Amino acid sequence: SAVNLVILKQQGVLEKRFPGTRVSWLEFPAGPQLLEALSVGSLEFGLTGDSPPVFAQAAGKDLLYVGAEPPKPDSSALLVLKDSPLRTLADLKGRRIAVQKGSSAHYLLVKAVERAGLQWADIQPVYLAPADARAAFERKSVDAWAIWDPFYAATELAIQPRVLATGRDLASSNNSFYLAARPFVQAHPQVLRVLFDELSRADRLAQEARKDAIKLIADFSGLDAGVVSLFIQRRPSSPVDVLGPTTVADQQRVADAFFKLGLIPKPVNVADIVWRPAARS
Repeated sequence: SAVNLVILKQQGVLEKRFPGTRVSWLEFPAGPQLLEALSVGSLEFGLTGDSPPVFAQAAGKDLLYVGAEPPKPDSSALLVLKDSPLRTLADLKGRRIAVQKGSSAHYLLVKAVERAGLQWADIQPVYLAPADARAAFERKSVDAWAIWDPFYAATELAIQPRVLATGRDLASSNNSFYLAARPFVQAHPQVLRVLFDELSRADRLAQEARKDAIKLIADFSGLDAGVVSLFIQRRPSSPVDVLGPTTVADQQRVADAFFKLGLIPKPVNVADIVWRPAARS
C-alpha cells in the first residue's frame, strides 16, 4: 500500500514544497485502475505493484517507470478460510481463486501455480477487485484469494484465514513502482527528485515514529489502527529511488512470465519505458 504517499498527503508536504501549485490526490482500488487514469491524462504520478505496469505497457499505454521501493515479500499472501480443505499449493488444482487481474497478486498467483508444479490452466482464476473478492471469499464462492496489504491485514484480523503462502515463500520480488506520464516527466524532472526525497523522508517517519505514521494512515484510510499497525509492521524500510539494473531485471521476469502464459498479448521490454534521469549536478 502507498504508505509513503499517504504520509505526504496527510502532512501537506507537497503543498508546502510547491507553493501556488494545486495538488490533487486521487484514490484507486488497485494498480490497473490507477494506470488507466495515468494513461488517459487524468493523473500524473502514482504507485503500483509489479504487475500493473506490465499489462499497461503490453496494451501500449505511454507511461514511464520513474522510481521504485524495495520488495515487500511479507505484504501479500494467498489465503484460504480456516476450515478449508486446501493445505498445500498443489491443492489449488481445479480450484476457483479470486485475484485482481493485472495486480501484483496476479503475479503472486502465477508464482504459486508454478511452485505447485501446476499449469495455469489447472486453476480457475476469478478476476475481482479487492472488495468484491473479499465478499466472494467469505461466502465461499471462491476457494482461495491472492491479495496484498492493507486488504490482507484487514481480512487477517477480521476472520483469521489461513495463509497458504506469502510473497516470501514464493520468491516473488514484489517490488513497488512509481509511474508517471511521459509529458510530466519531460517537463518536470526536478519535481520527481523532490518527490523521491520527500517520499523517503516519509518512509523514515513510518519506520521511526510508527505511532504517528499509524495515526496518519488510519485517519486517511478509515482503517482500524490495528489493521494499519499490522501491515506497517511487516513492511520493510522503503526509501524511493530510480530503478537500478537489478530491479529492471526483476521486473523483466514478471513481464516474461505473463507473456509465457498468454496473459499479455505480446512480449514487452521493461527497459524501454524506464526513466533515465540526467545525473544530479
